[in-house]
Amino acid sequence: MNVSDVDKAGAFWSAALGYARQPHNPAFLVPEHGSGVRLHLDVEDRTHLDLWADGEQDQRAEVERLITLGARRVEWEYPDDADFVVLADPDGTLFCVIA
Repeated sequence: MNVSDVDKAGAFWSAALGYARQPHNPAFLVPEHGSGVRLHLDVEDRTHLDLWADGEQDQRAEVERLITLGARRVEWEYPDDADFVVLADPDGTLFCVIA
């Protein structure tokens, strides 16, 4: 995932996803409990992250939780049937929360 500050983004995304930063390489985030996909933070990568929520109610709650962690809403032209909300992390990297 593209970021301009690995430490700042690592703090946000580890809290947002319940992941831990690997001590030997803090640019890699891994699930704190159990197995799962590893997330790599990089100043060169251009990947877009989508987070999935179980329905609209969970999506609203997840958006609010991420905002309390430092994300912000982004002005976006949504289609009428949009099932996603566009946010920016504290570094300004865009991502979506999808119902």
